[in-house]
Amino acid sequence: MRTLICCLCFLLPQIFYGQQPKYFQQKADFVIRVTLHPESQSLDGTVDMQYTNNSPDTLKFIWIHLWPNAYKDESTAFGEQLLQNGRTDFYFSDDDKRGYINRLNFQVDAKDAFLEDHPLYIDVAKLTLPSPLAPGDSILLHTPFYEKIPYLWSRGGYTGDFFAITQWYPKPAVYDKNGWHPMPYLDQGEFYGEFGKYKVTITVPDNFSVAATGIEKLQHSDGKTKSIVFEQDNIHDFAWFAAPNLTVDSARMTSIDGRTISLYAYYERGNTLWKKGLDMMKESIRVREGALGPYPYEVAKVVATPAPFSGGMEYPTITNIETNLSTGNLRQMIDHESGHNWFYAALASNERQYPWMDEGINTFFTEKETKNEQANDSKKNPKELFANKFALDENNFLYRNAIAAKTDQPINTPSSEFSEKNYDLSAYYKTSLWLAQLEQFLGKDVFEKCMKEYYSQWKFRHPGPDDFKNIVMKVSGRNVDSLFHLLDTKGYATPPPKKKFKVAPLFSFRHTDRYDYLFVSPALGYNYYDKLMAGIVIHNYTLPEPPFHFFISPMYSTGSKSFVGIGRAGYTHTSYGKIRKFEISLSGATFNMDDYTDSTGQKNFMKFSKIVPAVKLTFRNKNPRSDVNAFVQWKTFFINEQSIRFQYDSIIEETVISYPDHAHYLNQLQLSYDDQRALYPFSALLKAEQSNEFLRLAFEGKYFFNYKKEGGLNARLFAGKFMYLGDKTIYKQFSTDRYHLNMTGPNGDEDYTYSNYFLGRNEFDKLPSQQIMIRDGGFKVRTDLLSNKVGKTDNWLAALNLNTSIPKKVNPFSIIPLDIDLKAFLDIGTYAEAWQKEAETGKFLYDAGLQLSIVHNIINIYIPILYSKVYRDYFKSTIAKEKRFWTNISFSINIQNFRLKKLINY
Repeated sequence: MRTLICCLCFLLPQIFYGQQPKYFQQKADFVIRVTLHPESQSLDGTVDMQYTNNSPDTLKFIWIHLWPNAYKDESTAFGEQLLQNGRTDFYFSDDDKRGYINRLNFQVDAKDAFLEDHPLYIDVAKLTLPSPLAPGDSILLHTPFYEKIPYLWSRGGYTGDFFAITQWYPKPAVYDKNGWHPMPYLDQGEFYGEFGKYKVTITVPDNFSVAATGIEKLQHSDGKTKSIVFEQDNIHDFAWFAAPNLTVDSARMTSIDGRTISLYAYYERGNTLWKKGLDMMKESIRVREGALGPYPYEVAKVVATPAPFSGGMEYPTITNIETNLSTGNLRQMIDHESGHNWFYAALASNERQYPWMDEGINTFFTEKETKNEQANDSKKNPKELFANKFALDENNFLYRNAIAAKTDQPINTPSSEFSEKNYDLSAYYKTSLWLAQLEQFLGKDVFEKCMKEYYSQWKFRHPGPDDFKNIVMKVSGRNVDSLFHLLDTKGYATPPPKKKFKVAPLFSFRHTDRYDYLFVSPALGYNYYDKLMAGIVIHNYTLPEPPFHFFISPMYSTGSKSFVGIGRAGYTHTSYGKIRKFEISLSGATFNMDDYTDSTGQKNFMKFSKIVPAVKLTFRNKNPRSDVNAFVQWKTFFINEQSIRFQYDSIIEETVISYPDHAHYLNQLQLSYDDQRALYPFSALLKAEQSNEFLRLAFEGKYFFNYKKEGGLNARLFAGKFMYLGDKTIYKQFSTDRYHLNMTGPNGDEDYTYSNYFLGRNEFDKLPSQQIMIRDGGFKVRTDLLSNKVGKTDNWLAALNLNTSIPKKVNPFSIIPLDIDLKAFLDIGTYAEAWQKEAETGKFLYDAGLQLSIVHNIINIYIPILYSKVYRDYFKSTIAKEKRFWTNISFSINIQNFRLKKLINY
């Protein structure tokens, strides 16, 4: 029995290994004739494809990619992905900028064939064959086609009179040992195609230049149009570019194996930088040949592509790159995109499934060649002002931030499942770090032998991760399981170095991989009572955020002649679990919030102080591509306030003024769900606040309706309920007044947690009195001079706030070099007392007017124009007519809306 078991243990792996499908590769040879019609932005032509079945299976159908249909409407996989990646331009585009392919009529060996739509994707179709295709047999597929060329939303399309014709013809999905691979066109996520021989005849107007895949064999002109023939073997894709009167530079170089390579650069006239393109291409090819092996083709081309195209894109023998680049970036882009002739064109992995095998390995070699140039090439305006404050290697900086926040994804993730950020950071950058670690483990000489053998064995084939690993193990003779296991793990590709301590001024993102910074800088502040405040800020806030983070800012008040300040300390723990981020913190602040000048002329100040412990749990998104941020947060506010008391002393027969302290607490629980998706973003916030006399419940929902051209409509819904704990008494009603629900935006006194910045919290005239918060009912009119404000309640309240952007073309402030948006607002609300019999107001209140939003909505100015009769009566009774317009204006200062990432687009 023991002998039988041992035999089975030996034989079963052999049996299963023998059952693994052997490698095979289909072949698709193309003869295409196509004509460009620039005036109608269209193509028409015919496709003849000789398809050879090299698989062991009999095929009854072939999946066909019809990728121009990805541009047909906004519901395609391409359109939906653009929205997920934050783009709404295609979604709201006009029909004449959409694209599609039609007039297809497939025949197989001159017999009609049935074309059936894919159940999910309109840019994929199933071609049922008239008769089964046996192993080793070939068939000839023929179809005419017509393409409406889309605008240049992605890789292919038109912009002006420039045409990028990519992913444009019917082509078969790959059939390999894992079966069929039908896939929709995506902007994030590239391709997988069958190798074959191409002969493409392109007809364009006579004044057009054409850059295309392959070798130009023939050109014929009739004076109005010209036809150019391009041929190339061992390719799986064909792209071409056309525009009037492009400048064409050409040169030749000798390959490492002695062949002649013809080089071409196409660009608009007058672009002097691109005159360096051929030299950059030569250098790139020389370096790659030394590291990998001979350049796989006889021709290499690069095409400067105008906006809105950005970045670069590769096709066999040809690449296109955005026009406006610095010298360093052009060098990097040409090196990277030319390198794809090894990784993508020749080593044709399934890049949709394994993007790292193309983009990541290619990036490894680009990083080696161009890293110094990238570091010296400044791209962002803030760096010009703070040249030594920003990271030299932005990819490394963002990579470390993603890992610290636990939002990174493994290298071995399909491209369509990556978040937009992680597609670059993991598939490209982290893979390059992983390969550097593999090179270090194997040694440079052995690593080079592995790469050359990998290229030699798998050139013009479809390698997968196991094929690459097997080559490495075979050539090196070493076990690399642990290293290849890292492809499926999150976190650092290599252990981060230990950091040193460093003191620096202001802030820095420069060397956060090397140093734990302590920053020291001057601090200035202002409010109506403290006047100008000056001091220092000591903090360690940077990116990635340190687990223990703090800031303290003591300041001296020139108004109150006292010390004031603010501070916070927190500890954050991040994980890859359901709770992505856990933070416990303690914050505090003390400032003056009122003053009183007594009969002797002595100004006395009233100060507040608060200590706020807090716990916040941020949840992980199930879908890494989601823009949802959900958290639960608990805070307890321990607040001490000085007030003023006037008490008559009957013994001395005088009024005695005192400034007693009042200590109280407030517990606050928040549940927040925020989805900042590109189309119709929304948020929901449920807040419960409790003290020893009341419970305050509030819901705030926000929704943004995008407009087609620009801007949109913001909608805010509020519903709140105030409840007394125990019986309602006159004393409780008076003592909790500042916590009651308010239709009008609350003033400084009603900022009971001292969480907002106010110029003058307790002023009732002049500019400081016109500042409000957008909370509760969110109205912009004010009735502060009433003992009981209009719309204030200790029961329930509900309101709807709308504001809409106004087009820039009719915004008179658009000519000012400041970020000022002009909007219109409308507020509608109701509350409990309005539904009582003989209520002084109608059941519903409203106000409407204009809003100026300055610097990313940090400052908002509200100009009420229309409002309910009860407000109009109030204004008539309290404000002189000549002052009414200016006095009715309100404003808010929302420092909480400041986000560094809005100013610095890392």
